[in-house]
Amino acid sequence: MRLFREKEWLFSLLVISLFLWLIFLGNSPLRDWDEGTVAQVAREIWRAPFGSMHWLYPTLGGQPYHNKPPLMHLLIAWTYSIAGVNEWTTRLPGAVLTALGVPLLYLVGCLLFNQIPALFSALVYLTMLPVLRHGRLAMLDGTTITFFLLLLFCLLKARQNRRYALGVGFCLGLITLTKGMIVLPLGAIACLFMIADRQFALLTSPYLLVGIFLGNAPAIAWFMVQWQHYGETFFQVNFQTQTFDRLTQSVEGHSGPPWYYLIELIKYSFPWLLFLPGGFYLAWKKRHTTWGRLILIGTIIYLGTISLMRTKLPWYVMPVYPFLALAIGAKLSEIWQYGHFKVRSLRIFITIIAIAGLGGCVYFLLAKKEPTLIVMSIVLAISMSIAAWLIKQRDRNFIPVLFFGMYLVLALLMSSQSWIWELKEAFPVKPVAELIRTNVPTGTQIYTSFAYGRPSLDFYCDCKVTPAPVPTLQQMLSNKSYLLLDDGALQQINLTGSKIIGSAQGFTLISP
Repeated sequence: MRLFREKEWLFSLLVISLFLWLIFLGNSPLRDWDEGTVAQVAREIWRAPFGSMHWLYPTLGGQPYHNKPPLMHLLIAWTYSIAGVNEWTTRLPGAVLTALGVPLLYLVGCLLFNQIPALFSALVYLTMLPVLRHGRLAMLDGTTITFFLLLLFCLLKARQNRRYALGVGFCLGLITLTKGMIVLPLGAIACLFMIADRQFALLTSPYLLVGIFLGNAPAIAWFMVQWQHYGETFFQVNFQTQTFDRLTQSVEGHSGPPWYYLIELIKYSFPWLLFLPGGFYLAWKKRHTTWGRLILIGTIIYLGTISLMRTKLPWYVMPVYPFLALAIGAKLSEIWQYGHFKVRSLRIFITIIAIAGLGGCVYFLLAKKEPTLIVMSIVLAISMSIAAWLIKQRDRNFIPVLFFGMYLVLALLMSSQSWIWELKEAFPVKPVAELIRTNVPTGTQIYTSFAYGRPSLDFYCDCKVTPAPVPTLQQMLSNKSYLLLDDGALQQINLTGSKIIGSAQGFTLISP
């Protein structure tokens, strides 16, 4: 009966996670930077002639692409071949794979705890905004986490059946083919966990060794083929610039203090952050258990590693969320079973979130006037108010109210046009891209007065748009190049002998 119940929960988690990750997946343009780049690389693979080796030697704008291995790009290209090139097909493979992480975390939890904390952990992971949002984007992080969760599942199952150790090696290979050298800290976590959990026999198991050899053979072969084809250039870009330089210096100005990721967790992890200190304290008290060791080792090693890196980007913190979800799930399970929690402080914080929901409702009503966000704020205020009232009554049912309320809030946010808020940081690319695509041959080099290049614009217009200062723009016009100028640059450029093609979003397209 218990096995049947576990299968029921597993299927239910799969359905509700796929719904949340796929709802209105293509309702917003692709985001700079990763989405536009990933989509371009995938489209160039898709366009390559059948039988060519373009899938093995991917390009970006016709130039060799050395940033990351091409597993995700290949999946997107395959999706393009089935359903065409658009936002939905670009995001679909990563969204599906990230959503699979929810039932996978439940399975991991069942091997670590019993059913209740496993279920709570999976539901916390399901309703974490950063996990959902970045998992829906055409990025590599959500897929990497899912492969890592599959690795943990195989590792835990291997304690009873050594054959599962084969899967550990294959998952390491999949992680490498997805996001390259992130396999090093994640592999180190798995190794240290086996040592701390005294699984010494597993470390020398033939199944593990064979799995590591076979699973990593494709990744090693890919790196070797790239080295043979491109020589030292590949290693300088892939290993030096894109990997190890990020440890010691701020790449492209993405820097921050050591507590950068703690701030990221505080900003986007409510309301579950309220239960995180208790979850870590519980893990420390239970550090002699398998689950306590895994949470402590995973969180400390990974969070410590990325905090010491000089380059800081918000999505680097993503692999820590499964460990946080396990800790929070354990704490919520303790509250559910024994009813031990601080009523006053918890009620105050939940009430503050409810008040924030009301404030959001007023703001969206007056400023944005987007009905979905107004309803979202109302749902947040109502669900948090009910949870606060149940907490005051010492009723443990505040936990399912929080889960249900957050699920609805996130579903409404994903249904809106605002779940990718970075799109508001610069001009909308689609109207400008349509102007270029209509009037300029595919693949043409265009120069712009905008401050930086935008991969999403390159993708939509199917050309290369490169930023340049005004003197260079004047020279490029003399060299018969197309220009994309804002109003300020338009006044400074001598357009004699040139033609104004059209304007969009404050930019004017000039032909020589």
